[in-house]
Amino acid sequence: QLQLAESGGGLVQPGESLRLSCAASGFGLTYYAIGWFRQAPGKEREGVSCISSGGGTTNYADSVKGRFTISRDVTSSTVYLQMNNLKPEDTAVYYCAADVLAVEAMCDVIPKDYTYWGQGTQVTVSS
Repeated sequence: QLQLAESGGGLVQPGESLRLSCAASGFGLTYYAIGWFRQAPGKEREGVSCISSGGGTTNYADSVKGRFTISRDVTSSTVYLQMNNLKPEDTAVYYCAADVLAVEAMCDVIPKDYTYWGQGTQVTVSS
């Protein structure tokens, strides 16, 4: 059974960093693109970043470019989201998800394209 589990969220001050982890089980990361999304209270879920199943393509939302980095460890089936210089507007529940239809060299950050979702991890940026 395909499952995703996020971890690593927490409360940090503006300017600090966090690294989120997304542990995949039931499938290998070389099969599906993985995306990170977030949802703040009262707002739509938005795409943050993604990495293709081939690992060679990554994409980022404009709001996080230069601050967030997505990476993966195929041997441990884990995708990471390194978040630096965090801002209060980054506060949200962060989710990882798998896109089972994406071709090897592509990924996007459109929530409706993703089929399997984790339970989310809370990130709060506040002084």
